Amino acid sequence: MSALSILFLAFCYIWVSEAQTEFKRVAEENVTLPCHHRLGLLEPKSLDIEWLLQVSEVDQKVVITYSGDKVYNDFNVEQKGRFSFNSNFLAGDASLQIIFLQPSDAGQYTCKVKNAGQYEWTHITLKVLEKPAKPKCWIEGDLSEGKEVSLQCNSASGTAPITYQWQRITDEEGKVGHLPPTSRNLTQMVAGSYQCTAYNEAGQESCTVQVKVRYAQNIGMVAGAVTGGLVGLCLILLSVRLTMKRKEKKRYEEEDTPNEIREDAEAPKARLVKPGSSSSGSRSSRSGSSSTRSTANSASRSQRTLSTEATPQIAPLRYSQVDGEGKEIDPKKVDHASLKKTGAIPIMVPAQSRAFQTV
Repeated sequence: MSALSILFLAFCYIWVSEAQTEFKRVAEENVTLPCHHRLGLLEPKSLDIEWLLQVSEVDQKVVITYSGDKVYNDFNVEQKGRFSFNSNFLAGDASLQIIFLQPSDAGQYTCKVKNAGQYEWTHITLKVLEKPAKPKCWIEGDLSEGKEVSLQCNSASGTAPITYQWQRITDEEGKVGHLPPTSRNLTQMVAGSYQCTAYNEAGQESCTVQVKVRYAQNIGMVAGAVTGGLVGLCLILLSVRLTMKRKEKKRYEEEDTPNEIREDAEAPKARLVKPGSSSSGSRSSRSGSSSTRSTANSASRSQRTLSTEATPQIAPLRYSQVDGEGKEIDPKKVDHASLKKTGAIPIMVPAQSRAFQTV
C-alpha cells in the first residue's frame, strides 16, 4: 500500500474534531457537558461512546462509557451515581450530565465517539468554583480613644481570587461609608457595627464585628472604682478578722477563769465559847457538836467536801489578854482580879485550838 492510500484512509476515519470549550460552574450545582455526533446511523450495534477525564499530563481515567449496548458508569467511587448520559445518546446526543458538582470534578474532559472505523472527539474544560467559606471577623489593637485599631477578616476556603470589602452598618439597616484596614486616632465617631464581605466568582459570605471606643476618662474612673473596691474589701476582711480574734481571746479568758462555786445550803450556826467555861458546858457543847456533825455527815458528805475545798478555812477564835504594853499574857498565868485592877482589856485573837463549836 502506497503512502498516498494510507493518508486517504486516515482522512476517511477521522470525521471531525471540535475545538476545546470551557465551562464554569459552582460547587454543588449540576452541569451538562455537550457532545454531539453523527455516527449513530452508520452501525448502531458497533457504536462506542466514552468520556475521559485528564488526571495528569499523560494519564486519563474513564468516567462513563457505552459499549455493546450497555452503559458503564461505576469506575470511580466518588463519581458513582452522579455521572450519566443524555437520554438521546444513541441518536446523536452523547452529552455528559454531572449532578452535585465537587471540586474534584474539575479538569479537562474528552468525549470520544467511534463507529465503523470513524471517530469524533470533543474536548471540554470544566472549572468548579467554590464560593468563600463564611469569613471570620476580629479586631486587633487597643479600642481606647486615640489609639490604633485594625479590623481583620479572612475566609478559610474558596476559589481564588477572594475579594474582601468592609462596610459600616447603620441603625436603619443600610450600609454607608468604608473603614480602611487600619484606622488611627480612634474617636466615638467611628464606633458602631461593621460588616466584612468576602466574594468571588462563585458567591459571597459575610461576618460582622462591633467597634466600641472607650473614653480615656472612663478608663481612669473604672480603674479608680476597681481600686477603691479592692481597698474597701480589704478593710472589711481586716475588720472581720480583728472581730474574730477578739471573740477568740475573750473565749479563752473565760475558759481560763475558774468557775465560781456557790453553796446553796445554809452554813451551820456557830458560837464562841471561852476556854475557861465549866466542864458541864464543855461536855454539853461537845455532845451537841458531835450530834450536829453526825447529822451533817449522813445528810450530805459530798456537799461538805465541796464546801471545804472551795471555802477558805476559818480559824476558831479564843479569848486572850494582853497587858498595857500590848503583849499577850498566857491565860494560865493570868490573875483576873489583878488584871481588872490594872485596867487590862480583854481582846479576841485567832487561836489554833478547838474553840469553834457547832450547835
